[in-house]
Amino acid sequence: MTFKPLGFSALLILGMALATTAQAADTGTGINLEALTRLDLATAQRMALADNPSLAAAGERVGQAAEKVSQAQAAYLPSVDATASATHKRLSDNAHAANLATARAIGSPTATIDDPEDFYSAKLTATWTLFDGFRRHFATAQARWGKEQSAASRDETRRLLLASVAQGYYGAQLARENIAIAEAGEAFNQRQLQEARTRQRVGTGSLSDVLNFQIQVNAARSERINAEADYRTARIGLAVLMGIPDAHLPPSIELAPLAPESEPDMVRPEAAPLIDYALAHRPDTRQSRFALKQAEAGIGTARADFLPSVQLAGSFDGDRSNSADFEDGDLGDSVGVYLNVNLFSGGLHRARLSEAKRRVAEAEKNLASAEINVASDVQKALSALSAAQAQLSLQTANAALVKQNRDLVEKEYASGQTALVRLNEAQRDLTQARGRLALARASLRRAQADLDASTGKILVALE
Repeated sequence: MTFKPLGFSALLILGMALATTAQAADTGTGINLEALTRLDLATAQRMALADNPSLAAAGERVGQAAEKVSQAQAAYLPSVDATASATHKRLSDNAHAANLATARAIGSPTATIDDPEDFYSAKLTATWTLFDGFRRHFATAQARWGKEQSAASRDETRRLLLASVAQGYYGAQLARENIAIAEAGEAFNQRQLQEARTRQRVGTGSLSDVLNFQIQVNAARSERINAEADYRTARIGLAVLMGIPDAHLPPSIELAPLAPESEPDMVRPEAAPLIDYALAHRPDTRQSRFALKQAEAGIGTARADFLPSVQLAGSFDGDRSNSADFEDGDLGDSVGVYLNVNLFSGGLHRARLSEAKRRVAEAEKNLASAEINVASDVQKALSALSAAQAQLSLQTANAALVKQNRDLVEKEYASGQTALVRLNEAQRDLTQARGRLALARASLRRAQADLDASTGKILVALE
């Protein structure tokens, strides 16, 4: 029996969505793949984070949010604009005659007007908002909370990626354990086959015994072939998550052995401290809190519509006909303070304020939902960890009993005290017990990784 890597198909699909399609052999972590011989989980996770395109995209979103903060802060500074124009104007015959008549009527009877005529103008304007109902203050706050929200979203992508790498890594370790189990079964039956052939040659054994063990050798070999195929597939999935070129983990790189459990591994943590930590540190809950703060700042922005705005403006301008060479007589300037109060907007401002308040209510509900989901994730992870710990204790004891029983049956068969079928059953039971033990050990590591992911501590480990 071969025990499949845990949830591998889903991990492979997620990995293809998250991982990069091409990297140099010298990764962004400074780790040279060709020089690497032993791959542990921490190294695999660092390599996955190094050049992942989804993380790079999340980083760009953080950069965009930072630029929005700069845009909001720009409103505190004055705005200076320069304009210039040159106009060539030709009057219609009727307009020319009318203008000429007017000029002669108020001036000399021989007066003339230029047609066509050129007009030149230039203007420099400075505007500074002195007060805008605190709109700039709240707009800047919205932008800042949006930046924090984008950073939390990037961390959430990192959390999910690290969790996927852990599952893929332990799945690959389990597949390799299955190879060792199948090899042990093949070696046992191969040894029994040789002994059966020896007994047949000296006349104390039967051909049926030889054929039986040959069948068992072939069955164990088939299990080994399947386990090796699963291991290759698991390595491909892990390479995808790590962003290795061509999704190929070099054969020279071996995974660290599946470590035996220690005494602390078998202790169930308390739920309350883990839930509190998760609520404070998990990126998705922080993202929801920042979204709420951003929505609350939106109320201040909407209320600014009900308050007056005050602007200081000044201009320096020049106008001249038929020449762009401005002289003192062509230049003028102005300065003024402008107050603007909206008296009626058809209910627009009130509707905007109501919309902002509803957005806050929505954000509050989303935060409450996120906190419930976080607590649920931690509780589920703890439950899975408890089950994995219990299973590991059980399978460890059971594997020892089955091994002891197989050894006794082997001795009994060798002395002719039991039937061949009993030895086959005992060996099959041992293979299955070893597989269940390997699965239980991998499940424990998986449950520990799930718990770290559910609390957000998986991000701290690499920092």
